[in-house]
Amino acid sequence: MTDNDLRNRLVDHLHSTTAFPDSRVEEAMRTVPRHLFVPGATLEEAYANRAVNIKENPDPDALPLSCASQPDIVYAMLAQLDIQPGQRILEAGAGTGYNAALMQHLTGPAGEVTALDVHSDVVAHAQQRLAAAGYGNVRVLQRDGAAGAPEHGPYDRIVATVGVWDFPAAWWDQLTPDGRIVLPLRWRGLTRSVALVRGGDGALKSESLAVCGFLPMVGQSGELDGFVDDERTFRLYWDADQPVRPETLRKTIGDPAEHLIWTGVDVAGDEDLSPIWLRLSAVDAATCRLTVKPEFLASGRVRRPTVPALSPALVEGDSIAYVTLDRVEGSEPTRFMLGAAGYGPAGGDLSARLTEQIRAWGSARTADPVIRIYPAGTPDDDLPPGHVIDKPSARLVIAYA
Repeated sequence: MTDNDLRNRLVDHLHSTTAFPDSRVEEAMRTVPRHLFVPGATLEEAYANRAVNIKENPDPDALPLSCASQPDIVYAMLAQLDIQPGQRILEAGAGTGYNAALMQHLTGPAGEVTALDVHSDVVAHAQQRLAAAGYGNVRVLQRDGAAGAPEHGPYDRIVATVGVWDFPAAWWDQLTPDGRIVLPLRWRGLTRSVALVRGGDGALKSESLAVCGFLPMVGQSGELDGFVDDERTFRLYWDADQPVRPETLRKTIGDPAEHLIWTGVDVAGDEDLSPIWLRLSAVDAATCRLTVKPEFLASGRVRRPTVPALSPALVEGDSIAYVTLDRVEGSEPTRFMLGAAGYGPAGGDLSARLTEQIRAWGSARTADPVIRIYPAGTPDDDLPPGHVIDKPSARLVIAYA
């Protein structure tokens, strides 16, 4: 098959499966040749719906340093961004240059795209690939994306193609009053692509959320992790504002005492359970993430988490609770009952809190919270109702209607 055939087949799939169908984004992705931005990949690899690494990490256990994002995420974020002809756009994270080319196509000859990346070789690659594809008018600068590029602003649209844990203070002044920001926002171990616009109180308010996964922005160090066990098979991930100490759970996870509560909520085997995580993060300051390797599960010390590689948990002191499941007997096709498994002195309380949020999700499975972002230092009295998460440069308020 030719590159055009493969590209159209990919975009047909993206447009038919996305939660944000957009005819202008569809046309841009049919036009801009992705394979020119990932010259080390075959045509089949370039037009498969998966990410392509372009800068590996010298640490074999760490994430790559740069990659071409998965096409379905690219489509969704561009639809969330809603680029109009003639707009100025700032991108934090240049990647291969492919996303910048799509944005230049969408904003047209009267618009401007400025892409930033902290790595000089990534900048050089993006510049070279953009020029080869006919988008040499895109401005690519070596710079920390969190600093922005005020000399070329203000911007009608700001997009981050790296995970953002703390909202950069410099972006407030670089966004036009009626502008829009789309970023992979990271908190409590999860990531969502969040489209934000200014609300009446000057805060940024979410309009839509989408599941995504991105490499973290360089220089933001608020996400922490550590192993519970000496064998490094049970790992916790938490934020800097949370008093989590994995080593306090070492005796807990070896204790056969278990606080198990079944919820009455059942799910299909392929159902997305990550919205439970969203629910927890909007109400409970103990929300974090766990990863358990198969060898730890084989020891039989704890019940299996729903997704061992990526599960929400509640952690307080030397106690933990997380979502577990069991097959519903006789169900066809197979369904699973969700429960909360708790360990440690506060395991019963944590399981009860977790159960409450699983049931809340079970009765409104497609509901998303509203996320508002305020500058750090905003007084509590100026914040709306909701769960507050403080970052160094911003205050997040998360609430369900």
